[in-house]
Amino acid sequence: MPSREISARAAAEEQRVLSLKPVLAPKHGKYGEHPHHGYDEWPGDGPLVVLLHGGYWRYDRMHLTPFASYLARQGFSVLLPGFRRSGGAGGYPETFDDVARIVDELPAGRPYVLAGHCSGGHLALWCAARGLLPADSPWHSTRLPDAVLALAPITDLTATRRDDLSDGAAVQLMGAEEFEERLPLVDPVTLLAEARTTGVRTVLLHGDADEEVPHGQFTDYAKVHDDLETVVLPDTGHYALIEPDNPAAAAVADVLWRLSRERDADAGECS
Repeated sequence: MPSREISARAAAEEQRVLSLKPVLAPKHGKYGEHPHHGYDEWPGDGPLVVLLHGGYWRYDRMHLTPFASYLARQGFSVLLPGFRRSGGAGGYPETFDDVARIVDELPAGRPYVLAGHCSGGHLALWCAARGLLPADSPWHSTRLPDAVLALAPITDLTATRRDDLSDGAAVQLMGAEEFEERLPLVDPVTLLAEARTTGVRTVLLHGDADEEVPHGQFTDYAKVHDDLETVVLPDTGHYALIEPDNPAAAAVADVLWRLSRERDADAGECS
């Protein structure tokens, strides 16, 4: 399959955002023994956001540190974890082992919104669906995020393989021979096909000018997730969502505030 062609505008946006200088977090920690089992933290008294980075399951979290720092300036407490990644120590099952451990351990019982961009959005949607996994799966859990915000997420691994996004990223994550066998355990569209909901408040936000993830991934996920909220930002590309001080990033922060307030209101009604 030939390489994707993107517009000069999209290419410039990608270059601009991914070449931002990483931001050093005020606090760092470890949740395991592997070198990738680290996290950056911007602590505070505001609502907690656990942020899963993108990069097609291959790249590290440094490109998301400017956005994490931006969210901290908007009043959030932010955790940005690392995890084992494709092409090295990760892929299936290690990447999923680590992300499950992150959401089970890092919030330490504190209410939070789980957000993820691109492949990080895939992992966030998967975390919300862990209650749908077979009871004997090591990833099955009823300790789910309070809410999920998926930013221009990968939702369909079969379509990702078909479209050869990022030069075979889905096959590298899953394995070529084992792809179909593993799909029902980690693919958001497949997991929702019968259940129709995860039971977790979920928002999918993307730009209408996204040239990185085919828009069919967003609409196909909405077809199987009955109570999904979709937010579409006009004249907005894929990387603008995580560009500090971009109006798109401000819109992301607004949704995070709304989800946090909804959660607090629901908790008040139940008390």
